[in-house]
Amino acid sequence: MSIQHPKINLSRRSLFKFGAGAIGTGVLTAGLGSNLLAAEKPPAAPAENDITPDKALQELLDGNDRFVKRKRRNPDQTYSRLVEVAKGQKPFASILGCADSRVPSEIVFDQGLGDLFVCRIAGNIATTQQIGSLEFGSLVLGTKVIMVMGHKRCGAVEAAIKGAQVPGQIGTLLAAIQPSVESTKGKSGDKLENACKANVLAQVEKLKSSSVLSELIKTEKLKIVGGYYDLDTGKISLVS
Repeated sequence: MSIQHPKINLSRRSLFKFGAGAIGTGVLTAGLGSNLLAAEKPPAAPAENDITPDKALQELLDGNDRFVKRKRRNPDQTYSRLVEVAKGQKPFASILGCADSRVPSEIVFDQGLGDLFVCRIAGNIATTQQIGSLEFGSLVLGTKVIMVMGHKRCGAVEAAIKGAQVPGQIGTLLAAIQPSVESTKGKSGDKLENACKANVLAQVEKLKSSSVLSELIKTEKLKIVGGYYDLDTGKISLVS
């Protein structure tokens, strides 16, 4: 017996109204697709991000260069900016980063309030929930680039390499990283660095397999890249 489900056609304005509750109940997921791509723009937000994906990526790299050279501008970190973005957000970039306390995105990219849409999880893995969040950030909020950012000496990747026996749900993180570890076996160079970078690329490909994100890439509204953060220097290099 087949069940006919009513078609849900949500505008971007409606998505903002539903907010987190809509995401939690699956309404947002049901509304994503070609209809939303052609939907009305979200409510006016203070930080315009009508730039190209390439320009957005360069803004990230320029900010990191300032951080490395100790020439941070600390933009968009004033009280007036806080008041401004309280009315709405329009970040220009999304970051899927590791939960490691040494890699705070706004600091290492020299950005401020309302500039970045950040998802952080140990091992910077693209779980179903992380992908959904990044779909929202790109489709609804309008971010132009997603960077999956791994980092040097990642503890989660190292634990996956060692096959560590861990309690609770920690093992689910290591299981998600394990395929990347396997793909680098036998390769020359540093084993941990190789696995960290392979994991970044694996998560990039996973994000690209999203129907929502792939459509944005196809229409040149989004770019997804991999990055690798050096804990010793603060430098972020692109991974390809």
